[in-house]
Amino acid sequence: MGKFKRVCVFCGSNSGHRKIFSDAALQLGTQLVERKMDLVYGGGSVGLMGLVSQTVYDGGCHVLGVIPTALVPLEVGLLNIDGYYDCLLRLFDKGVEEGFINLSARNIVISAKTAQELIQRMEEYIPLHNQVAPTQSWNVEENHANHKGA
Repeated sequence: MGKFKRVCVFCGSNSGHRKIFSDAALQLGTQLVERKMDLVYGGGSVGLMGLVSQTVYDGGCHVLGVIPTALVPLEVGLLNIDGYYDCLLRLFDKGVEEGFINLSARNIVISAKTAQELIQRMEEYIPLHNQVAPTQSWNVEENHANHKGA
């Protein structure tokens, strides 16, 4: 048994464009099983989340998926003074490039160098929320594998 009884994993609901990410997700799931560690995760059955959770579940460990009741489809404004948020914005752009972030989701983050420009851009923003996040209400989902002590 490993040092931890369970681990919370955050990863994508997409698999990305490169196989290296899927391979890493499978390796993580395998490591958790080998150490008899249960998984707490975002509850998705697709993408990297799905690969990790299915590997852990198939390996006989407990899987707990926690999904928010609702995802709020609101734009986010960043007042990017002196490039403070440049690294964060590059991270989001890299997520789009690698196939983890939908372009519609990326575009909810609006940035500007001045307050006047930011407010104007937010007022002009046209949401595409139906393409950003699911609209249904989700509940906590729990799976128990058939293994000793369960």
